[in-house]
Amino acid sequence: MNKLFQGKKVAVLGLGVSGLATVRFLLKQGVKPTLMDTRLKVSGLDAIAPEKVDGIYLGELDANRLAQMDVILVSPGLDTNHPAIRFAQKQGTVLMGDVELFALCLNAQAKPPAVVGITGSNGKSTVTTLVAHMLSCSGIKAIAAGNIGLAVLDALQENEVQVYVLELSSFQLDTTYSLKLKAACNLNVTEDHLDRHGTMAAYAAAKQRIYQHAELAVYNADDVLTKPVQQVPAEIAISLNGGDYAVVQHQGESWLQVAGAPLLKLAEMSLVGRHNQFNALSAAAVALAAGASREGLVQALKTYQSLPHRCALVANHNGVRFINDSKATNVGATLAAIAGLRAEVSGKLILIAGGDGKGADFTELASVLQQQVDLLITLGKDGPAIAALVPGAVQVADLTAAVKYAAAHATSGDLVLLSPACASLDMFKNYEERGRLFSDAVQKVLA
Repeated sequence: MNKLFQGKKVAVLGLGVSGLATVRFLLKQGVKPTLMDTRLKVSGLDAIAPEKVDGIYLGELDANRLAQMDVILVSPGLDTNHPAIRFAQKQGTVLMGDVELFALCLNAQAKPPAVVGITGSNGKSTVTTLVAHMLSCSGIKAIAAGNIGLAVLDALQENEVQVYVLELSSFQLDTTYSLKLKAACNLNVTEDHLDRHGTMAAYAAAKQRIYQHAELAVYNADDVLTKPVQQVPAEIAISLNGGDYAVVQHQGESWLQVAGAPLLKLAEMSLVGRHNQFNALSAAAVALAAGASREGLVQALKTYQSLPHRCALVANHNGVRFINDSKATNVGATLAAIAGLRAEVSGKLILIAGGDGKGADFTELASVLQQQVDLLITLGKDGPAIAALVPGAVQVADLTAAVKYAAAHATSGDLVLLSPACASLDMFKNYEERGRLFSDAVQKVLA
């Protein structure tokens, strides 16, 4: 790797989790990078010895300084359309992300481990961790990394990994060019991140980049934006309604069908909801391509534990269930949660939604809210816009008020669902904090 950057000026731009992992990796390789961040205070930077790097620059980006770099390793949180970054590119500076550096490292190996990748507006963390669990249950050492929390360059330091399972965001894919994937999965493309990508076409195109060097494309048969627009060696279309990967009737019950044969009764899955049936089928297709066994798939689907803040049961009090789906940071995620849970609700479905919509159009929610939600409670910056979709919606000031109102109007058989359809940053540090505070509020209100 030192040879790749030998004699070149290298900058790491953006010093979050992936940025600091990139710095640590470069230092181990004998590369002395320049460090930059648009923030004036950066957590974790004190762990980097100043004499080990070629300068640390915080605050407003200097276009001329960037243009002096041969390579800029940019973190996914930074918009590559920033004028200073675009100026540097015009001067010949190469722009890449940590996933691209990860790919270059693997491509330099004679026999690199296999890599599979998962993207999509919603469900990708569940599918990524489920694929890793399926492989582990099949006796294969797999590690989940990428957008899920573990930086890919930190994952590269793990020993004896047989398969890397990467969750890839559209921002990461924008700066990735040579990642070779055994299987690439695009779960869905619903309106999200338009404040960064600008248009749905640009957002969908970023997601399509996952198929660039893939041996197998796994896509959503019911979402045309996920179907590969370029030729790939092999394809698998996933649909709950038919095909080799689907939900079928077998022995008088509903089963997951995988690779054309019944695999497992739905009732035996640890995950619930139609959206998670789709996630399970997608994960099975990817895991099989990476070497998993059918026995491993069955064991994994029976034992997998849901990730926090993703349709997680917080409480069941007097027949009223409270569900935390704080990870639903866009309209598509909320639609998926409602579709997945509505059939399991014998009483009213009470939805708590709202936050920062990131420029999204909420009209797609209207018919579902009117037909499938019995009581809508909204809060946050874009709460009024969502409330306007449904006559009789209730607007509240904060999460505790939302939980109190929901609990007061719920009876046995009802389900109270926090699924905001919005980002959390208008009121909270992140969706995790929002989910934790929802859970805390539920416990306090029910006490």
